Amino acid sequence: MRRAGLVLVLALSACPKPGDGVDPKIRADGHYLAGQAAYLKGDFPEAHKQFAEVRALNPTDPRLPAAEGEVYLSEVKVPEAIEAFEQAAKADPKRGTTWSRLGYLYSVKGEKVKAREALEKALAANPKDFNALETLADLQLEEGKIDEAVKNLVLASDFAPELTRGDLVLRVTAELQKAGRGKEAVEVLEGAVKKGIKSGGVFSELGDRLVEVGRLEDAVTAYTEAAKLDPKDPSLWELVAEVQLKLGKLAEAEAAFRSSLAVKDRGVVHVALARLCQQKKDEPCAQAELQKALDTSTGEELRETLELAGLLADFGRKKDALQLLRSVSEESEQKRNIELHLRTARLAKELKDEVTVKAACTRALSTGQTGVKCP
Repeated sequence: MRRAGLVLVLALSACPKPGDGVDPKIRADGHYLAGQAAYLKGDFPEAHKQFAEVRALNPTDPRLPAAEGEVYLSEVKVPEAIEAFEQAAKADPKRGTTWSRLGYLYSVKGEKVKAREALEKALAANPKDFNALETLADLQLEEGKIDEAVKNLVLASDFAPELTRGDLVLRVTAELQKAGRGKEAVEVLEGAVKKGIKSGGVFSELGDRLVEVGRLEDAVTAYTEAAKLDPKDPSLWELVAEVQLKLGKLAEAEAAFRSSLAVKDRGVVHVALARLCQQKKDEPCAQAELQKALDTSTGEELRETLELAGLLADFGRKKDALQLLRSVSEESEQKRNIELHLRTARLAKELKDEVTVKAACTRALSTGQTGVKCP
């Protein structure tokens, strides 16, 4: 906003009235600046209006086609954007950004040969053009050339602005995972961290992949860093705690659960703490955490409801557990959740609640899945 405001001030001061004897090119500059200001504010009709004034006053202004192309690109007007950038390329064939834009636009239209030619020119002019590298990687992925695509996406993440570097790394990881190359995904993520990328998403993904390969201590470090980088997400500290539990570190797990609660008081975490108290043979602690779970549970999260129901059943409160399961099983969005319906039916049968057994079994059978066996 500050930049747009500055450009607008300059534009207004540089737009003398017609007939004042000022060189038309100087007046054109004023309209050009006003058009850029409008573009930055997202006022695309005004930007086009100002650029039309530039064209009338200085039709050979070499900046104009690219400026108009950027507006059309923001409006997702692909044919118009292509025409504008093709004019820009003729006016200044050495401008890499123009070829980068054309490469992207041609790829959107499915003109892969023209897209690749434009991207090669863009990267010849600027090998660090992260947009061109990403677009080229997209083309390579479509062709099944995953190694080349991964290489270019990693390069794009090296040269991209800080805010987008992490997203590019996650794209690489997703493609490697899809190809069954999880070990390489870990290497890419660890490489990104070593390069200084500070992204909660990258550290969280690294934690997930490290758990998969059994590097639990390293996963704790990754999840902890993710939690610090994204302090409003309570689930990250919960992940730290869960891995600490797998490592048998009860005190550290409890501390991480408490850190999660400090971000947001959630019933699912109190359930986890109650389980932890049970492991420590601390019955009063477990009962206290169960009550906190009941007090804070919203009933909006299925996982929380299911875990709370399981805890209630373990504490001998099976009727309360069945009431929770039944209420969730009856919700329309759980219509096809066969495991939920069968779990409800099993507990209902144990409690000799035939009405609930029949209703839950009917919902399970109505999913149309084969091999359903109701209790």
